[in-house]
Amino acid sequence: MGGLSYNVDSGAFQGALRDALDRLRGESQRVMDRVANDMVNTAKALAPVDTGRLRASIRAIPAGGGRFTYTVAVGTNVEYAADVEYGTAPHVILPNKKKALFWPGAAHPVAKVNHPGTAPHPFMRPAILRAEELLRAHAKGVR
Repeated sequence: MGGLSYNVDSGAFQGALRDALDRLRGESQRVMDRVANDMVNTAKALAPVDTGRLRASIRAIPAGGGRFTYTVAVGTNVEYAADVEYGTAPHVILPNKKKALFWPGAAHPVAKVNHPGTAPHPFMRPAILRAEELLRAHAKGVR
């Protein structure tokens, strides 16, 4: 029979490709961890401090992924974090367990307090907005 034929064994190529993808997965996870750490540091630097509870609660937690995906959640579990981030509208504070409100320094107990609201103090949003910039900077060395 005349002509020309070639047999190609792709087993070695596929193995090398799998190895490269696994290496790239590990590198991308390290990049994501660095980005998340930088986001945590940015948010902590911007978080207002009264007791330090909010700042101390900001962290990055791996949130899952598969062979080619990786997710890191950055945030806080402090219940008042959104009020700090976005501020609050004016509102009335009423007692919930007693008949009146009283605090150290108050002249007398009161039935309600007309709170003027609080100004927003963003700490997470600026960290989120920096994420793309951080990702590009950290990903430059990935090969």
